[in-house]
Amino acid sequence: MKANRSQAEKALDAPGGDIRLFLLYGPDEAGSAALAKRLERAMGPDAERIDLDGATLKADPARLADEAASFSMFGDKRWIRVMPVGDEALPAFEALLEAEQAGNPVVALGGPLKATAKIVKLAQDSRAAMACISYVPDGRDADQIAIAIARDGGLRLPQELARRISEMTGGDRALMAGEIEKLSLYLDAAPDRPVEATMEAFNALSASAQEEDMGVLVNAVLGGDLKVMRQQLAALGAVGTNMGAVLRPLQNRAILLATIRGEYDRSGRLDAAVESAGKAVFWKDKSAVQRQVKLWDAPGIARAIRRLSAAERASRSSRNAGDVLVTHELLAIARQAARER
Repeated sequence: MKANRSQAEKALDAPGGDIRLFLLYGPDEAGSAALAKRLERAMGPDAERIDLDGATLKADPARLADEAASFSMFGDKRWIRVMPVGDEALPAFEALLEAEQAGNPVVALGGPLKATAKIVKLAQDSRAAMACISYVPDGRDADQIAIAIARDGGLRLPQELARRISEMTGGDRALMAGEIEKLSLYLDAAPDRPVEATMEAFNALSASAQEEDMGVLVNAVLGGDLKVMRQQLAALGAVGTNMGAVLRPLQNRAILLATIRGEYDRSGRLDAAVESAGKAVFWKDKSAVQRQVKLWDAPGIARAIRRLSAAERASRSSRNAGDVLVTHELLAIARQAARER
């Protein structure tokens, strides 16, 4: 049968009825995963979970029905999760729905399946199956989802903060859950000890996370990791960070590399050169700094420092044009490091 989200939530929260198969699909894959979690909670922490995928069921169509009718070796509850899955699993789903008995519920995550997919039609037409499509939430819906996710974790989320989180994550349920989980941990919230979330706490946590992201970006640029660099720039841009703000930590690291490289060229001993910098090299960054010193010779790091200085001046004169220039310079520096890897 075809079900809306509310109907699916109710059925997943109380498995054991006539529904053998829950097919969760749609563009909001995080939303489908959140629905599947409801079945996991309903079955309990001691339940045995059997994980299958579409390729396995294509090779052995009878296995799903067999697993659904089998008892747990330990006498506990049992349920089956199938992911990813598509029309290759049609014979397996047909066998499950036609079997004489199937006591263990099956939840299948199909991702962005089309409405014309054969397994979607099968689930919608069967009284023993439930098909629910998840759409990416927007606007007020996303705010309410953020509030509900927070409530489950013992966090009372004001409307203003819910809107901030939903806008920052683009309404992506998984990203919202991640941000809320970090906030819950920061405030030591739990279902049995609920806490009121505040914008001040969120801002403090975001500032701390941004500092950490800056460190990742610094290592990506000067270490020649173009993929990570682009990911970090996109993340910083998504929260409205001025690209000029990334330059100071990069300049500090570049100057540090120049100093260590000079000592390394004189002594020929990399470990000793790094140790000579003392507390300027944070212990977590030591291995990254050593790799970067090897990538950059003295003339190269001097050119990088000049590029960063020019980019900083440009970022002060014009926000938009400055951001473009900063990104261009960081890309040039990262490409140079990548060539030396």
